[in-house]
Amino acid sequence: MNPILVEVRRGGVVESVHRGSVVVLAPDGRVRLAVGEVDKPVFTRSCNKPLQAVGLLRAGLDLPDDADLAMACASHSGEPDHVDRVIRILAKHGLAESDLGCPPDWPMHEDSRHRVIAAGGGPRAAAMNCSGKHAAMLATCVQRGWDTGGYLAPGHPVQAAVADAIASLTGEALGAPAVDGCGAPLFAVSLTALAAAYARLVTASLGERRVADAMRAYPYLVGGTDRDDTDLMRAVPGLLVKGGAEGVHALALPDGTALAMKIDDGAARPRTPVLVGVLRALGWAVPGFAEPVVLGGGAPVGAVRLVDGILAGLI
Repeated sequence: MNPILVEVRRGGVVESVHRGSVVVLAPDGRVRLAVGEVDKPVFTRSCNKPLQAVGLLRAGLDLPDDADLAMACASHSGEPDHVDRVIRILAKHGLAESDLGCPPDWPMHEDSRHRVIAAGGGPRAAAMNCSGKHAAMLATCVQRGWDTGGYLAPGHPVQAAVADAIASLTGEALGAPAVDGCGAPLFAVSLTALAAAYARLVTASLGERRVADAMRAYPYLVGGTDRDDTDLMRAVPGLLVKGGAEGVHALALPDGTALAMKIDDGAARPRTPVLVGVLRALGWAVPGFAEPVVLGGGAPVGAVRLVDGILAGLI
């Protein structure tokens, strides 16, 4: 059983706990911290997106605008700027929203969702948080002359290119794919391999580092308003960070120091204490981030916080 990483305290009493695993690698690949099962394969969910984008570039995708490339790596909130950019990427390649293979969804951003409802709208594929990735996959198909209708099939050339890039960047052999929430093939790799892949993203030569550079240049497109990934990349110069569903997160600092973590129960609330706690332990100032509060009667009565000493092994 993985150790407890984060406690939820109410009135000084531990009310709930979150177990998980986290690994931190030094720029030379040395393990600086390993808590829990960091070499066991996990589904990395949307942490895959920057790796998938590298695969698309290797396959020949040409997206001259770095903002479009950032969109290809996004788990966006479905705000108007996000939806509009997805539609523009599609239109540049003679495609329509109906070509997207991801399921329709409401915007994750609350105000944007309320505006859609007030206007009589409904869920749409372009508002789904993975739609930028799907638009980039479709753009690759158009540019390479591949069929767009079956682009999500594991045997499709675009998915083969993505799988090759994930295996190359992580350094691990891939098993049979599962299916991600958006319908795309999904692979499991260890947290150690995921962290190593993120280190490679930020230390690559200029060509393939473009994925990391685009995300860091356009953090709002990667996430959105009031999203940790966006706010962290704005707060820490040169930081690359990307979260995925079910409690997976990865980051890399400009020198190649990298982290990957998995929260066992898939909850979102323990992520920020772990990410910010590790960054601060590494000597980085992370302004604007406090422990998530626990409310009682609308007032703070506790906090979601790292377990004391959990980072003691960080060397």
